[in-house]
Amino acid sequence: MEQTPNPSDEALCLSAAQGSSQAETELVRRYNRLVRACARPLFLAGGDSEDLIQEGMLGLLTAIRSFDPGRDTAFRTYAEICVRSRMLTAVRAAQGGKHAPLNHSVSYEPPLFDGTNAYLFSSAESPEDVVIGREELRERLEALKGRLSKFEAQILPPYLSGLSCGEIARRVGRSQKSVDNAIQRIRRKTALQISSGVSSES
Repeated sequence: MEQTPNPSDEALCLSAAQGSSQAETELVRRYNRLVRACARPLFLAGGDSEDLIQEGMLGLLTAIRSFDPGRDTAFRTYAEICVRSRMLTAVRAAQGGKHAPLNHSVSYEPPLFDGTNAYLFSSAESPEDVVIGREELRERLEALKGRLSKFEAQILPPYLSGLSCGEIARRVGRSQKSVDNAIQRIRRKTALQISSGVSSES
């Protein structure tokens, strides 16, 4: 039987479920950038980048091994929710369950949600929580943009999309070191923004 040259994610999941390690490896390759993109906002807000990526990869593997093609949900949707949920759980565990700023800094993008995916959320992150948090997250991004220099504002979107420092440097025509320095400045400004927001609420 001739193999499909570019199988869909769903077809790869089926192959992985049947024991194909190659299919699983290909899905990990395809979704590596998504995992990084999910980790970036949490990293900016004070998380550990490598730890978050490791948790995200575990979430991705969970998605690959538990995906049910019989449900009316694309694998990408399912994978993103599994990755984000795994990272959020890790952050909350690291915070010891306390009401910390990171608990409200899951993403600078509107969280992924539609009515068909309610069963994917844990009790710690209900669909209602996601919907309620959208406006707050959007406002936080707008407030952060107002604190950034022109260069920092230029690199923030590709950074949040999961591009590496080298890829961003090539895109904007600057050195990798200058991009890395700008990201560190963004992190400091994000931390200040979050701490001032917490202070104003207390």
